Amino acid sequence: MAAADRREADMAWIGKTVVEVPCTVEIEQTPESLHAHVTLDGGFEIEPGDEVQVHDAPTEVPYGERLTVRRTATVTRAGRLERAWTKLIAHLELTELYEVSFSERRKL
Repeated sequence: MAAADRREADMAWIGKTVVEVPCTVEIEQTPESLHAHVTLDGGFEIEPGDEVQVHDAPTEVPYGERLTVRRTATVTRAGRLERAWTKLIAHLELTELYEVSFSERRKL
């Protein structure tokens, strides 16, 4: 493994990688649907801990309309340590939803 590859592999544990990606933003506010979606080009996959910032994206559309625009997104990739931490915290937060309380029934 070359020295540059080793440095990049080491930085992947704690460092972040920033990538610019073209994307499509779709916003719809009609009687059938109210949504906003961002699709990154090239099958770019977002993983736990990654951050996506879409530049100059519209934030609203008049009622009854649908808008589709092309923009650029900045994707900040999480390092391996941050990705593992994000997965752990997400799992712990999800288990809070499983909390069940049992109480005796009382007649008033």
